[in-house]
Amino acid sequence: MSFWKATQRTLVMLFMTCCLCCAQDASPSLNVERQSLDEAWWTGPMLAASAATLPRGHFLIEPYFYDVSVQGRYDAGGSRHTATHMNGFGSLTYLLYGLADRASVGLIPVAGFNTALGSRSGGGMGDLSLQGQYRLTQFHSGSWIPTTSIVLQETLPTGKYDRLRDRPNDGMGNGAWTTTLGFYSQKYFWLPNGRILRGRVDVSQSFSRDVQVQDVSVYGTDTGFRGHARPGSSFFLDVAGEYSLTRRWVLALDATYRYGANTRVTGTSILDSSSAQNPTAVQLDSGASHAFGLAPAIEYNLNRNLGVLVGVRVIPAGRNTAETVTPAVAINFVH
Repeated sequence: MSFWKATQRTLVMLFMTCCLCCAQDASPSLNVERQSLDEAWWTGPMLAASAATLPRGHFLIEPYFYDVSVQGRYDAGGSRHTATHMNGFGSLTYLLYGLADRASVGLIPVAGFNTALGSRSGGGMGDLSLQGQYRLTQFHSGSWIPTTSIVLQETLPTGKYDRLRDRPNDGMGNGAWTTTLGFYSQKYFWLPNGRILRGRVDVSQSFSRDVQVQDVSVYGTDTGFRGHARPGSSFFLDVAGEYSLTRRWVLALDATYRYGANTRVTGTSILDSSSAQNPTAVQLDSGASHAFGLAPAIEYNLNRNLGVLVGVRVIPAGRNTAETVTPAVAINFVH
C-alpha cells in the first residue's frame, strides 16, 4: 500500500469513528451553548507537549507504544535512494513531577528493538532524557495571553550506538550528549458552534556534542573504524490542534517540520588499507535533511485524569528523509 493511500484510509477511519462516537455521546440542541473548560477533558495530541506545568506535588505518567515502519525511498540531494524496509518497535514514557506550581521536572526513558531484512535486534534501552520546564504565563478565559513555558532537556547517551559487530540493528541511541531548548505555547479557542479548540505551538532547537565512534555504529561506519562523529543541530516545529467533540472524545492533529544539519563522521579504517600502520582516512557526511509530518489521532478520556490516545504519524520521503508511517498508542495519567 502506498504512503498516501495509507494516510487517506487512516484519516477516513478516524473521521468515521469519531462521527459514530459523537452520535452516541452528543445530544443535539437548537441553542448553541459555549462549552466550559470544566466540560472538556483532554489527553493531548500525539506529538505536541503541553505548555502547562503540573501543580506542586502532582505527577504525570504517559507511556507511548509505537512502531516506526520505513515504507519507501528518500531524496538525497535530488537523487532517489531505496531505504531498507525496517521496523522500530519501541516505547517512550513521560515521567513528570510538579516541583512547584510553575516548575515541573522529569525523566523520559526510551526502549525498544529494531527489525530489518528478517533479522531483529536484541533490544534494549535507548538514550535517557532529563527535563525541566518553567511556566512563564497562564491562559485565562477572555484573555488573549496563552499559556507559555520554556523547556530544557538534556539527553544522556545511555543507548548502545557503536561496537555493534554483526548486529547493526542493536543500535538504540546516538552516543551524544544533547541539549534541547524549547518554547511551548497553548491557548483555547471557542468555535461558532460553542465547542472548544485547544491549540499548541512548540518550537525547539537541539545541539549535540562530538561522539567517539568505534567499529560498526549507527553512523554507518564499519568494523575497523576509529574516529568521531559530529551530529548536526536540529530544529523542530509542531503546530497542533484538538477539537472537543464531547466531554470524552477529542479529535487531534499535529503538523510538524524538522530540519537537521549535516552530521560529519571522520576517522580512519584499517580494513580499507593494506597495513594497520597506514590506515585509510574516512569521512562520511549525511547531508542536511528536512521532514514534514502529520499525526492525526483520536483521544478518549475515561475521566479528567485518565485518557487514551490512538494515532499515526506519517512522514513523506524528503531530502535525506525516508518515508515512514508510525502508528502509536498512549495512555495519559495525571494525579
